Amino acid sequence: MKKTVLNLKMSALAVALGAALSPVVQAQTAAEELQQLRATTQALINTLVESGLLTREKAAAMMRQVQPNAASAPKPAAAGAAAAPETGADGKRVVRVPFVPESVRREMREQIKGEVLSQAKTERWGQPDAYPDWLSRLSFEGDFRARAETVSLGQDNTAPGNGFRGGEYTRAADLALNNTGGLPNGNTQEDFDRTRVRARFGVVAKVNEQVTSGVRLTTGSSTGSPTSTNQTMGQSFNKYAVVLDRAYVQVKPNASWGVTAGRMANPFYSTDLVYAEDLGFEGFAVAAQHKWIGGDGFASAGYFPLTENRPGTSASRSMVGVQMGNAFKMGNRDELKLGLGLYTYQGITASRETEEARLTRPDYAVRYEYSSALRQRGNTLFRVNSQLDTATNLGLASEFKILNLTTSLSLNHLLGQPVVLTADFVKNLGFDTKKIQARTGFALADGKDAGYMLRTAFGPAQVHHQGQWNASLAYRYLGSDAVLDAFTNSDFGLGGTNNKGWILQTSYGLYKNTWVSARWLSANQIDPFAPGSTTKFSSDILQLDLNARF
Repeated sequence: MKKTVLNLKMSALAVALGAALSPVVQAQTAAEELQQLRATTQALINTLVESGLLTREKAAAMMRQVQPNAASAPKPAAAGAAAAPETGADGKRVVRVPFVPESVRREMREQIKGEVLSQAKTERWGQPDAYPDWLSRLSFEGDFRARAETVSLGQDNTAPGNGFRGGEYTRAADLALNNTGGLPNGNTQEDFDRTRVRARFGVVAKVNEQVTSGVRLTTGSSTGSPTSTNQTMGQSFNKYAVVLDRAYVQVKPNASWGVTAGRMANPFYSTDLVYAEDLGFEGFAVAAQHKWIGGDGFASAGYFPLTENRPGTSASRSMVGVQMGNAFKMGNRDELKLGLGLYTYQGITASRETEEARLTRPDYAVRYEYSSALRQRGNTLFRVNSQLDTATNLGLASEFKILNLTTSLSLNHLLGQPVVLTADFVKNLGFDTKKIQARTGFALADGKDAGYMLRTAFGPAQVHHQGQWNASLAYRYLGSDAVLDAFTNSDFGLGGTNNKGWILQTSYGLYKNTWVSARWLSANQIDPFAPGSTTKFSSDILQLDLNARF
């Protein structure tokens, strides 16, 4: 139907242009026929306006262009005198129509043609399989990764189950504790291999000019690991679990600031020294940007609940983060970026329980517990149970108020390839050995409250095309209580804090948006499993990945 309408409109257009743009017409009819011709042309142009093919402004401009030139028009006859009609060589009356230059006609044709094509595209004329308009407001993204991983553990590592001093303190509960049958919970000396996959698929909807909303699905062996979306293969062909990794709405009244609520990507400028790459944030965040003569300024702030407050069941835990920074623009599109953040955790630090609490409180011990489903390894933990209780619940000995300075220098033309130098420094302002002793009854003689990472990257940040490549080398040092071990990198040293060492990585593009990468991570323990003991743990991990992005 729309195709037929288009044909009718184009036919009317051709008639109108032919009538309006003829250079000279020698009329063989009376002057009344000229008036009829002009009336017909005017009617056709009005029809085009009413159909939406021409605007009234453009129609008026067309009529002005075809009006006789006042300078060349015949002078009006004197009052009462009859104007002598113009005759041709053959003695017949001549009617003249103003000449329109070819350039003007060509411009008019192109304008009208462009409007017709634009309207046809917008209304999808002649497309019976045209998709609904709301689909045009959706965008899709996703990626896939298949990984082969080899983990080599030091043969002189401390045997598992031997790092828990007096049953009271530890930094690696999975390696230091035995299970109820008296056997070790973890492995410290035997090498192992595993294959893993990660698949992510997201949809972002543009609700209107100010509001967007998004969801993302991802693989994951369980919902108990906030830092990993890997699915380990070898499940006897059983199907994989799929979890909701993101679910958010973002409101941006203008380009300078916006608010995001729900489960979102990391809203802060940081490296995986503090927050793992796959970590999702739950809560509310505000972000602002401002361009000024010194570069691009930015600021972020957010409130993120960790547990809900349910009296008698669980206590409220949360994190509040604020960050300010600036990206200084230099010549050759080089950039120096700085970000200073402070991340404060509330309600996560434990206290030793009393016997009275054991007998009277329904949330005894669990209100202070740093659960195995959340923690990785590295933070200083102590047993929170009362002295008469034979069970073991572990809680965090330190407070966590993390000051984080992140900086990167991007050099886009050094050696013909982009080079990025990154330095990240973190310090836990809440780590206080005197307060820890008052809280736990133990004088802590070791433990570290700071960490840093230095990284050099060569080549594009992401490989998109065949033949592209990049490489990076990093040194990482992260003290036991510098950050909350639950949210930092889950690969280096098999996850968590209290480790140091090197990371070497390279990627190469096989095809468009398809690449392979290799990464080697070599880590050594900094402080022992338990304060005051002597333990050793080292690991070397090789990861080979096949990646695809769409």
